[in-house]
Amino acid sequence: MRHFKYGVSLLVLILYCSALAQDSLVNNKAFKTYQERGVVVKSFDFDGLENYLKPEADTIYIVNFWATWCKPCIEELPYFEQINKEFKSQKVKVLLVSLDMAKQVASRLIPFLEKNKITAEVVLLHDLDADVWINKVDKSWSGALPATLIYNTEKKIFFEQSFTYTTLLEQLTPFLKS
Repeated sequence: MRHFKYGVSLLVLILYCSALAQDSLVNNKAFKTYQERGVVVKSFDFDGLENYLKPEADTIYIVNFWATWCKPCIEELPYFEQINKEFKSQKVKVLLVSLDMAKQVASRLIPFLEKNKITAEVVLLHDLDADVWINKVDKSWSGALPATLIYNTEKKIFFEQSFTYTTLLEQLTPFLKS
């Protein structure tokens, strides 16, 4: 059995994806928008997210895959939020891709975003076939969280690790200079 960092096993990921499939069958929607108390979260399957992630010529993207149940993810979110605020005028776009379960968006994800005053864009990835989309994000990704992509139209780097503000800024800086 393939084990991920932080004790998340492939079996847990399969059970999570199975729950996603059941939820998807009930909703029968590939795209949904959740909106409560001024917080908006759009839900995509990977095909929808992939189209959403196509780079524009003058923009640097930082895409962080995370979940509210992932302690290292929660610890690093303030750094992504700080980068989002500090570099918005420099065409840096931060996208936080939540892997929480769709049935917990209203009860867990939105309250978390509200409580922590997250202003970066957050979308929910609601896709059953993790074995396929994980490899599409990056072939080296084991599936562990947190995971982050930084890219523009010229280059892309992938990280399967947690960040501090300093380490995140160090990885962003070469993109800002190019």
